[in-house]
Amino acid sequence: MKRFFSLIALLIILQTASHGAVQQIEVQALMPGMVVLMIDGQRTTLKTGQQSAQGVRLISSTTRAAILEIDGVRKTYRMGNTVSTNFAQREQIREQVMMDSYGMFRAYGSINGQSVRFLVDTGASSVSMSARAARKLGIPYRLEGEPITTHTASGVARGWAVKLKSVRLGKLLEHNVRGVVIEGDYPKYILLGMSFLSRMKVEKEGNKMVISQKK
Repeated sequence: MKRFFSLIALLIILQTASHGAVQQIEVQALMPGMVVLMIDGQRTTLKTGQQSAQGVRLISSTTRAAILEIDGVRKTYRMGNTVSTNFAQREQIREQVMMDSYGMFRAYGSINGQSVRFLVDTGASSVSMSARAARKLGIPYRLEGEPITTHTASGVARGWAVKLKSVRLGKLLEHNVRGVVIEGDYPKYILLGMSFLSRMKVEKEGNKMVISQKK
């Protein structure tokens, strides 16, 4: 039997009944042929056919669904639902983003329920993206956005201020977040700026950035 659930930024929690098996899985991002999972507190990226150290295998995935095999049982997960069998009180939600070899903090998340890759940027005033990225996400920035002038690394550019229905980084989710769409193909990655981060507690600890809910 297969049940169709889902996520992306996105969040499915599954708790198995077998002793010593995987206790908790969170699907945090879906991409063609690849999925980002949080398995018992450890973030793992799997490509099609790969199996995690905990025994979770990715059979296939698209931007909308993933088929995971756990203890020999395959199930399909789709976007939109959250399932949990763990009713214990949750600790404060926090995410860790590790610095990469280029000195940048990049992480998978979602905008309006669609998977994206963020560059965490405390110097950006808003969640900022290129017009190309906005079109891919289906954001009607020309129709619903407010025309603005914005400053980029290349100079002054035309842009549009928009309201994003939802922005997610791991378990951290915010609604009605200000975004900026910049004409052209810049920036390469969507900047997770202060319109999201100002709602959080952000701390840098060595080569990692810890982002958590404000108390």
